[in-house]
Amino acid sequence: MKIAYLSTFYPFRGGIAQFNASLLRSLSKYCEVRAFNFKRQYPKLLFPGKSQFVDKNDKVEAIETYQVLDTINPLSYFSTARKIKSYQPDIVITKYWMPFFAPSLGTVLKLLKKHTFNIAILDNVDPHEKFPFAQILNKYFIQQNHSFVVMSNKVLKDLLKIKPKANFILVQHPLYDHFGTQIEKEKARDILSLPKNRKILLFFGFIREYKGLDILLEAISLLPEEFFLVVAGESYISMDNYLEMIEKNNLQSKVKMFVRYISDNEVPLFFSAADVCVLPYKSATQSGIVGIAYHFELPVVATRVGGLHEMIEPFGTGIMVDKPDPNELAQKILQFFEHPLEKFKKGIDKYKSIANWDFLATKIIHEYNFFKGKRE
Repeated sequence: MKIAYLSTFYPFRGGIAQFNASLLRSLSKYCEVRAFNFKRQYPKLLFPGKSQFVDKNDKVEAIETYQVLDTINPLSYFSTARKIKSYQPDIVITKYWMPFFAPSLGTVLKLLKKHTFNIAILDNVDPHEKFPFAQILNKYFIQQNHSFVVMSNKVLKDLLKIKPKANFILVQHPLYDHFGTQIEKEKARDILSLPKNRKILLFFGFIREYKGLDILLEAISLLPEEFFLVVAGESYISMDNYLEMIEKNNLQSKVKMFVRYISDNEVPLFFSAADVCVLPYKSATQSGIVGIAYHFELPVVATRVGGLHEMIEPFGTGIMVDKPDPNELAQKILQFFEHPLEKFKKGIDKYKSIANWDFLATKIIHEYNFFKGKRE
């Protein structure tokens, strides 16, 4: 069996490239896999961060890929399809997280659809933020696939609105387990110059409006002085509003900001230094941040939006907040610290037992074999 995996890989950086690399490694245990990469993922004008590429401090395994697809050059859609077709794969895997990729990925899949089994891993169907012609673009992409991998019921519902009879696999988001091991808490706090005797809340990842950092800043202002917030991640929006909130509420002694891209080598420091990871999101599907937190045995407090509760509640790995509200969030954070940590760690172990890359890889292969059997 041969698989063509068309998505973003090294030297592009970020959680999606890391997801693809981990799944590719697992798929390679069972069959031949070739990675087809972007030549250009986003044009510079549309990318809000500082760089799309890994830096020297990122702990990444260089994956051999064929850089073929340029998202804004339609000629590359056809040349990419030809190159993939010449490989003669049985399966083509893509990963889809926003409508911007529908024209490029969708056209390649349309050109291959008669020859291959196309399966898309859907991070989102409805985008977190407004995108022009999103419904039309989503429908175009979805129609080019034979089956889908979804990691929350929220994404499944969004998929079935567009394609009611879609074939799908529903799995838990696998853990990001490539960051290395936990560091002793006191040492991690030393390195990051964080207080050793306070309860540390971690907000981690790209800063975007829907992630609710404003709600968390209001919540920390309501909590006693023993609570301390660490914000770590590159901002894709203006920080002015958040900085004003810190100043207005005199939070300088309760908040430390690391507003920059966090290299892979630094990730263990932040998760090892924290007592809990907080996701005050206003909207969500599933979250890769939860997958990193669980790898480092870190429980979570999260709002009940999208599919976040599916990663937490059934396993007892944290506390849910019924709505993105500062007062309620502050109360739930206080409630979290009333529970013994071991209770949450048992839940994390349970999650780890079913959320792994080999499980997802074999599910994809089984889905193809089932589809093949139906056709025969």
